[in-house]
Amino acid sequence: MIKIVGLGPGSKEDLTMRSINIMKNAHNLYLRTEIHPNVEYIRSLGVKFKTFDHYYENCETFDEVYESIARDVINTEDVVYAVPGHPIVAEKSVRLITKYAKEKGIEVEIIPALSFIDAITVALKIDPILGLKIIDGLQLDKQKPDIEVGNIITQFYSRLVASDIKLKLMKTYRDEDYVYVIRAAGVEGLEKIEKVHLYEIDRISWIDHLTSLYIPPVKDEGRYDFNELINVMDTLRGEDGCPWDKEQTHESLKRYLIEECYEVIDAIDKKDSDLLCEELGDVLFQIIFHSKIASEEGSFDIRDVIQNITFKMIDRHPHVFGGAKCETSDEVLVNWEKNKAKEKDIKSHTERLKSVPKCLPALLRSLKVQEKASDAHFDWDNVDGAVSKLIEELNEFLDVYKTEEYGKILDEMGDLLFSAVNVCRFLNINPEFALTKAIEKFINRFSYVEENAAVHGKTLEDLTAEEMDDLWNMAKTQQFTKF
Repeated sequence: MIKIVGLGPGSKEDLTMRSINIMKNAHNLYLRTEIHPNVEYIRSLGVKFKTFDHYYENCETFDEVYESIARDVINTEDVVYAVPGHPIVAEKSVRLITKYAKEKGIEVEIIPALSFIDAITVALKIDPILGLKIIDGLQLDKQKPDIEVGNIITQFYSRLVASDIKLKLMKTYRDEDYVYVIRAAGVEGLEKIEKVHLYEIDRISWIDHLTSLYIPPVKDEGRYDFNELINVMDTLRGEDGCPWDKEQTHESLKRYLIEECYEVIDAIDKKDSDLLCEELGDVLFQIIFHSKIASEEGSFDIRDVIQNITFKMIDRHPHVFGGAKCETSDEVLVNWEKNKAKEKDIKSHTERLKSVPKCLPALLRSLKVQEKASDAHFDWDNVDGAVSKLIEELNEFLDVYKTEEYGKILDEMGDLLFSAVNVCRFLNINPEFALTKAIEKFINRFSYVEENAAVHGKTLEDLTAEEMDDLWNMAKTQQFTKF
């Protein structure tokens, strides 16, 4: 039998008589730590106890501490285990004890107590019903604050930890947002509350093991999170929303999704981080737009989209989330294609080629089809073979381009372009980027010709073929701004 009692936030008046009597009559009483205001009072009652403080000194991580404590408690007969605050509020050792006890068929009785959360809500006069989130300050990478409700940050026990917590919170809150640092809430003579700016929290000298941080809800306008964006979409498609937004369908929005994606690429090419942030937001809005339409049709919503992509990324990365081993990027890509084929029930190489979407730009689709064919060893040995094929296709085009056989001209031009893409693939050149660069180069040279013609009082239409050719050759020698 294991009994777990709480020592309350720190005031002896908050100890229950039941907890005191259980500790007095315990055959084996263990305290998680002796560092608690009520320990001296318990000692004054003549209660004998041992503590697990030695684990804090000898273990490298808190996880090791709690694991060691839980194992010791489980292996001790007729034990009473006492923890600060309430036994099931922010007590990982208790969670582990109840888990292991269930596995071994050991009965566990938990005796409730006043928690530090109760003391904080009273000290700050906040009503939890209005929204309150409790977060482990050491788990802020996984547990995210919610700006719409109050947040209590635990494990705020040193200035070093406070500094790390501050940096992580600044990803969600502004530097000058007000927060409350609370020590020993509810303990007469020890309680201390200070309202400070977020950036100041690690400058407070009196932070200790009884300290927590409270962040009020954010009320000012212009502070939005993912849920707010979803709410905006709901409003736009709602009864009193925007007429244009309400008329849109998956089909009508296709062009906008494509345009927004290309604008993202443009921002990347310009190396403009502010513009990239803006354009990624536009793409995200398109995703939410399609998800909203789908939810109205009863097929899926944005949460399903997030669920599916999260599952896919975990499933496609067994070398990260599972037991598979991949040492290089090439091995990762091979593993990715295997998992993708299994997921989509693709059984042949032809099916893999057909799986490349027809709606992709033709150059990009050509590249992806050729890559998948190469995976099946349907390929030239080196770039020389691809170049020879390109020359062959050029000659075949030259044989027909002056004829009136449009179908043959179309076929041979397609073969020529497809072969050019193949050469790009061997040279690790993205054909879309190569053609884009060529287009920009042409525009710059064209502009040079027109501007120089104007210097001589002429338009392009006034130039002779020889004059235009001379200006074009001059343009080819110029250094233009990077594309």
